[in-house]
Amino acid sequence: MSSLKTYLQFVKPYRGLILITVIIGIVKFGIPLTLPLILKYIVDHLLLNNDLTVSEKLRQLVMIISAAFLLFVVLRGPVEYFRQYFAQLTTSRILYDIRSRLYEHIQKLSLRYYQNHKIGEVISRFINDVEQTKSIVETGLMNIWLDLFTLTIAIGVMFYLNPPLTYVAIAVFPLYGLAVKILYKRLKQLTKDRSQALAEIQGYLHERIQGIPVIRSFTLEQYEGRRFDGKNRNFLNKAMAQTRWNALTFSVINTLTDLAPLMVIGYGGYEVIRGNLSMGSLVAFFGYLERLYSPLRRLVNSSTVLTQAFASLDRMTDFMKEPYDIVDAPDARELPTVKGKIEFDRVTFSYSEQTEAILRNIQLTIQPGQTVAFVGMSGGGKSSLVSLIPRFYDIRDGAIRIDGRDIRNVTLKSLRGQIGMVLQDNILFSGSVFENILMGRPDATEDEIIRAAIAANAHDFIQQLPNGYNTEIGERGVKLSGGQKQRIAIARVFLKNPRILIFDEATSALDLESEHLIQLALEKLVKDRTTLVVAHRLSTITHADQIVLIENGEIKEIGTHDQLMRLDGAYARLYKVQNLTSISEAVFQA
Repeated sequence: MSSLKTYLQFVKPYRGLILITVIIGIVKFGIPLTLPLILKYIVDHLLLNNDLTVSEKLRQLVMIISAAFLLFVVLRGPVEYFRQYFAQLTTSRILYDIRSRLYEHIQKLSLRYYQNHKIGEVISRFINDVEQTKSIVETGLMNIWLDLFTLTIAIGVMFYLNPPLTYVAIAVFPLYGLAVKILYKRLKQLTKDRSQALAEIQGYLHERIQGIPVIRSFTLEQYEGRRFDGKNRNFLNKAMAQTRWNALTFSVINTLTDLAPLMVIGYGGYEVIRGNLSMGSLVAFFGYLERLYSPLRRLVNSSTVLTQAFASLDRMTDFMKEPYDIVDAPDARELPTVKGKIEFDRVTFSYSEQTEAILRNIQLTIQPGQTVAFVGMSGGGKSSLVSLIPRFYDIRDGAIRIDGRDIRNVTLKSLRGQIGMVLQDNILFSGSVFENILMGRPDATEDEIIRAAIAANAHDFIQQLPNGYNTEIGERGVKLSGGQKQRIAIARVFLKNPRILIFDEATSALDLESEHLIQLALEKLVKDRTTLVVAHRLSTITHADQIVLIENGEIKEIGTHDQLMRLDGAYARLYKVQNLTSISEAVFQA
């Protein structure tokens, strides 16, 4: 029920539309209920009435058919149109609101959540499960009431025509209830299993499509084909299990439905022969029998649809209730424009309470305008450290302060609005170069975007693209080289104009020419800003105001390049090893 309660919050604003749709539906479903009565009148009062002349019968027949034509052709068409229109309008708006809320939700989920869940499964919840829930509105809040209305009117008229025959017609109702109770409880779990198997396929596909170059380079096509076949076969098995149960359900329901007409024909014929029932009444009664069991069959089918919809609803609301790890404090305030002083005060951090600390007792002060480089072996905690500043993760102990303010006491938007990041693998989005740079500040002008690109040494290569700034770059910028993507990412940061910069191995994966162009851009960017650099190539950070060596989550050495070289510790050894490697590579290439 908690899932339904959550869903009804989205339905509540559209109660008026739902009511209008139901009222129009009552008119639409009420019109066909007049047909058996029309047939009864024609049979009993016209066809079998010997007191009327042929001309009188024909005149009345024309009048009746004309009225029926007006009712069924002229009136019913617009009624059906508006019923369908308002039903689809309501469900579409509700799904729009749900997807908007879910999109807002996925943007608030922590990076930790996405590290532990496949993106394809998230997309499955967002697309497939949300779409399935529309049946709750269409079927559960509209069609069920209309079918109950039809059912009630049909039973009322049938009792008016002949109560004993009505009891015969509804004798199988208890069997319907028993079948629904037994069959649909199992169907809900089978539907959940099928949805989960489909989500696993989507998650697998999302990863493999992104990794197509790796699959081809290692000639893993057949291997991956076998793995996908396993996922696909699992989905097939789950889908067939649901299908078999569905088939059994429909088989039982349709068998029960076919019993009623046989019973009515037998008992009704017996009553006509005895003279207790007119021929027209039997014909009308049989017409209402269809009006009785059609909505009843739809109600039973609705149980199938709603069972599937509620299984998807449970998955959707479970995802919607996923808690946020990083949120604003209740009394959080806006962070004013900062000078850029950053303090790490005995900071300890781990990715979860169950895992060992990644960073331990970090004590470090960075003055405004300084450039501080973090170096050390991979896995030491450098990237984890800089990711704490924009609060991608929260620390376990200690405090991080910017200009003396604890970052947990300021709003996330104002904090991250003053931080610019350039990563080793910057994410570009499908769209144009212009649109990707604009993400740095969505209200920027075209001139500001061009100036940012010039500052990032990106303007020249952008102009050489087929459509300049309007060139489509493909998903994740696949149509650009690594150096070009980095320069667009840097242009984005220039446009944002933050007070604090974070470079996480921004040039480590580039060739020397691209690295040189990007270094020139970065030198302009870091001017008068507090800059944190995670570096792999030590030759690129010898100018830093401070160099911090981190090993196993702890600060081992700190100082300028010259100071650390004189110390002749771990930094000096690492620097000498890299220099020897560079010299060897140069000699080998020569």
